[in-house]
Order: sequence, then C-alpha cells, then structure tokens
Amino acid sequence: MSARTILVTGGAGYIGSHLTRRLLARGDRVRILDRFLYGAHGLRDVRDHPRLPVMEADVRDAGAVAGALRGVDTVIALAALVGDAACDLDEGVTRSVNVDATGLLAQACVDAGVRRLVFASSCSVYGAGSERLLDETSALNPVSAYAVTRVRSEAVLARFPALSTVTLRFATVFGLSPRIRLDLLVNTFAAQAFFAGRIRVFGGGQWRPNLHVQDAAAAIVLAADAPDEIVRGQVFNVGDDRANHTVREIADLVRAALPETRVDVVPQAGDARDYRVSFARIRAALGFAARFGVLDGIAEIVQACRQGRIAGLGDPSHSNVECLRASGLGAPAGARAA
Repeated sequence: MSARTILVTGGAGYIGSHLTRRLLARGDRVRILDRFLYGAHGLRDVRDHPRLPVMEADVRDAGAVAGALRGVDTVIALAALVGDAACDLDEGVTRSVNVDATGLLAQACVDAGVRRLVFASSCSVYGAGSERLLDETSALNPVSAYAVTRVRSEAVLARFPALSTVTLRFATVFGLSPRIRLDLLVNTFAAQAFFAGRIRVFGGGQWRPNLHVQDAAAAIVLAADAPDEIVRGQVFNVGDDRANHTVREIADLVRAALPETRVDVVPQAGDARDYRVSFARIRAALGFAARFGVLDGIAEIVQACRQGRIAGLGDPSHSNVECLRASGLGAPAGARAA
C-alpha cells in the first residue's frame, strides 16, 4: 500500500505513541494533533522525524482541526479524556472533549474529503453486561461517565453517513508504552506487586477483557487500511477471547510472576463493570489476532520497574487523572505548530 498522510489526534498518548511509530516505520506521513495534557514524552525519540509534523492544539479548536486535516487521507481519533476518575473531574469538559469534539471532527473530515475515520471507543460501553458473552449487537449498559461519552460519541458518528467511519471498542489496554500508564488494571497490579509486594482486589469476580497496547495499535492499522465495503459504518470489539479474565485471575497471574506478592481480597465497592466480550467479528472481518497476552504485559511492567524506567507508584505522569489535575484542563488551548 502506498504511503498516506494520516492524522492521529492524541498521537502522543498511551496507544498513540505506539501507533505513530508503527505508521512511520511503514513509510506513512503522520501528522499529530495533541494538547499534551499527559506530557510529550510519548514522542521523545521521534519528535524530530521528518515525516512527523506535530500540532500542539485542542481537538475542540475548530480552526486547528481544519488546518490539521489539509491533505489528510485517514484520521485516527484517539484524543479523549480516558478513564472513570479522569472523566469525573469536570462533567462539562468531559462532554465537550469526548462528545462535542467528535461531531466537530467528523464534520471537518467530511468537509476536507477524508477517506476514513477510525474512532477509538471502549468495551466499557457494555458496563454490567447481562449476557454470558457480549458481541457488537449486545445491549449497551454504561455505568461510568467515561463509558457514557463513548456511547454518545458512537451515536454522533452515525449522523455522518457520507464519512467512512470505523468504530473500535477496545478492551482494557495494558502493557508498556513510551507514555507509561499505571492506572490500568494489569499495569497497576504489576507495579503494586513489584514496589509494595501487595495487591488489593475489590471483589475479584468481575470479568474484564484485556488487550496489549501494541495489539491495539495493530488493530487500528488494519481498520484504517481495510476496504470500504468491509468496514464502513462498522463497529468492532478489539481484543482476544483468551484474554477475558476476572480481576482475581489477573491478580493471580501477577503473583505467579512475583511469587512473594500478597493478594488481599476485599468487598467490591464502587466499580460495577462486569463483562466478557466476544472478538469473533474483528477476527473474521480483518484477520485480527492478538500477539501478546496478559503475562507478556506483566513481564514488561516488572522489567521496566527493575530497570528504573518506572521509578515508583507515586509519579503523577503515570496517571491520567493526576495529569489532568496538574494541567488545569478547561478551555481549549490555541494551536501551536511544534
């Protein structure tokens, strides 16, 4: 496939930093629009790449978005406030970034003649699933502010039939990334076990689908490249059936890697998510198969801790909510080329 110009919103983030490197490696021209609320370290070693212009701007800035779309073939929409705690900080800002900006971007894509928009959603839209194994036709039952914004954004995209959109509902992502996160279940447990020798499990029987961050990036590329007749207007769960685990199972996998770890199970409080997900559709339509399992992610985090790449549990740059608190998020930031 010939090289394309691809806009990645949120390209310095947890998934975006992997995706950016993957696209550059195959010869694409990659343009990033990112406000860098979580820092710029995700692009540290590629920031000066000749095929990587970077715009420091807000996805709610219509002028910046229109400028970023000039000459673009494909858009990967990753920019969002992600995670329950992060989205609970300010309901109005969350709605404007996660929902309103989706409509702005979709309309701008139509106006600019963009070929394909790949949108990052989440399996959290299923919430407290009542079915044994949930697929893309299952009822949506969001139980968090973040999940509600993903449901609403998916509905917004449905209003743009002139645009070829693909919605990817990601399982809970894990693994090492240039932009490190320790506020994700697998990563959290692995880092807690290494530094504290102890994991606290709330409940433990809740099911979670899981997906390595590199596999998430690979799925995005497949969705971006796929023929229109296969993916246009489609929704795909992204993950691997083998990586559906209960929270307690994940804790036990961490303890298998670090046998001295103590696992304390306490009554569940607050988080009502409980869902197992089928990934048959993306496997059949796009040939997607995860390369990495939960054990791989645990090993990566533990190794990064041993090497000093992760210095401890208290670094606020490893947490979305702490980064947002420090940034004073609110009104859109103006665009600056970088």
